[in-house]
Amino acid sequence: MNIRIHRLLTAGVAISAIALSACSSASKIRSDYDKSADFGTYRTYAFMEGAGPHGEGYQCLFTQYMIAAITVEMEKRGYVKSNNPDLLVNFNAVLQDKTKVTQSPAPMPMGGYYGYRGGFYDPWGGYGYATQTNVSQYTEGTFNIDLVDAKRKQLVWEAVAVGRITESKLKKLQETVQAGVPRAFEQYPFKAGEPTPLPIK
Repeated sequence: MNIRIHRLLTAGVAISAIALSACSSASKIRSDYDKSADFGTYRTYAFMEGAGPHGEGYQCLFTQYMIAAITVEMEKRGYVKSNNPDLLVNFNAVLQDKTKVTQSPAPMPMGGYYGYRGGFYDPWGGYGYATQTNVSQYTEGTFNIDLVDAKRKQLVWEAVAVGRITESKLKKLQETVQAGVPRAFEQYPFKAGEPTPLPIK
């Protein structure tokens, strides 16, 4: 396979995994905004040039789906696309390998050396042979959506979603992005031209 095509496919699969994990219902989403920003002055928006992850000039499906989903959410709130925008929209996604270490009660063997106890009594809490350690490796995906004051070139709102990536999440990319982006924007408390924040659901 051509090396460039292979890299593009690899990037596409990786970013798809991030989208599916980070946008899933099990993911954690947090957001915050600049309390000093005057959101009442923001009425128009545009996407930053190069917004979203790309692979050697290739706009992956994740980027396309994110642009479409974010556009819907911005326009729901009354923002209008403009060549001279008040707000710039940016987003990104990253992968990170993680290790999880857990401890659980270990089954007490009935035979062999410990058979003499006959199951009549158990060791005390914290006894070394009464627990077993489990180590698992997994990949975590994180994506950000940023809104930037175009004139001041300053971040004024961000949403961050974090979730675990699994192979099973690679199958419904578009549907998952369309479900996940609205979850992030549920935490955006403003409408175009309105300075007062709305209650967060």
